Amino acid sequence: MPKTVVLVYSGGLDTSVCIPMMREDYGFERVVTVTVDVGLPPEELKQAEEKARLLGTEHYTIDAKNEFVTDYIFPAIKANGDYQGYPISTSIARPLIALKAVEVARLIGGTDAFCHGCTGKGNDQFRIEFVMRALMPDVPIIAPMREKTLTRSWEIEYAERKGIPIGQSKEKIWSIDENLWGRSIEGGRLEEPDYAPPEEIFKWTVDPKKAPDTPTEITLEFENGVPVGLDGKRMSGLELIQQVHKIAGANGVGRVDIMEDRLIGLKVRENYECPAAKTIIPAHQALEALVCTKEERAFKVLVDQKWGELAYAGLWYDPFKDDLEAFINQIQPRVTGTVNLRLFKGSCTVIGRASKYALYNEDLASFDSRTFDQSEAVGIVKTHGMQARMWRTVMDK
Repeated sequence: MPKTVVLVYSGGLDTSVCIPMMREDYGFERVVTVTVDVGLPPEELKQAEEKARLLGTEHYTIDAKNEFVTDYIFPAIKANGDYQGYPISTSIARPLIALKAVEVARLIGGTDAFCHGCTGKGNDQFRIEFVMRALMPDVPIIAPMREKTLTRSWEIEYAERKGIPIGQSKEKIWSIDENLWGRSIEGGRLEEPDYAPPEEIFKWTVDPKKAPDTPTEITLEFENGVPVGLDGKRMSGLELIQQVHKIAGANGVGRVDIMEDRLIGLKVRENYECPAAKTIIPAHQALEALVCTKEERAFKVLVDQKWGELAYAGLWYDPFKDDLEAFINQIQPRVTGTVNLRLFKGSCTVIGRASKYALYNEDLASFDSRTFDQSEAVGIVKTHGMQARMWRTVMDK
């Protein structure tokens, strides 16, 4: 059997330079490339396949878009998946990509090693290797960028020497990752905290200043915590996400620019585009606020935060994640109803919500109603803050 390596292959700079390295530096005779389509642009998917053929690999392309929606994005929506201010997108795709690489390795048999193009500074090394080690613990993992401490400029020069076609240049050195739920853009001057991102890095969103002068209003329908309809039309999760991307992006909604704390402790500047997530998640939160009790809402904030941290770290098979989802999923059947949103020049505002499970009674809540006997509140108010008042009395002595 030829010495075989399975390479997680995006077709980008990092993974493309791995191919000749696997042969020349690591002695692999059979390089198997695996590209997982979790919402890649069609032209990038085609380029990855063409590059793989050009570079002489045994290539597999796997369409995992629907699986990504149902098994990864939907759980993220239920958990209001967020990390330090942005809806997590790249991180939830990595476990699925690693899973598919493992499935290919099992299919072909005789896999001697896995390979990926992650650096030693980033998060993806943790996410991908966790899944590989959890599912195929006896197969070693090679990470040339990390092992050789390679810079992106060096990789560009190496690719030029080896005749590998790439899209980056030393001037436009952006590293872009795109899937159904979001785009991450980093590299070059974008790493500088005080550098204003050029408009050319954005693809899914218009400049909010150039967005339409008239607001766009949409209605999202949810069932069991996930979106199932847009403006009265039922559709698949995949189609709905793609449609909301277009509508929200056209109104400048979805740009995120944050300082982010990576898993190894580095603080980095990151730019994201996630118009659908920045629309759907606020709608989901608004519906939860309507149907959940006060204590459920307070506790779910903590649960969602911990879920987001685990998902960001790529710990998809951690039992603690299952524990958190047990609580999250207990609530979701009630998160059923509609949410009206107004999209306008970069903002997304909830303007209405309705559910048959709403814990709201207009008759009781209205200031014009006498159903609730307000005089009965006198005794409750008198005892409110009793210990704090006693403390003041003691301290004033």
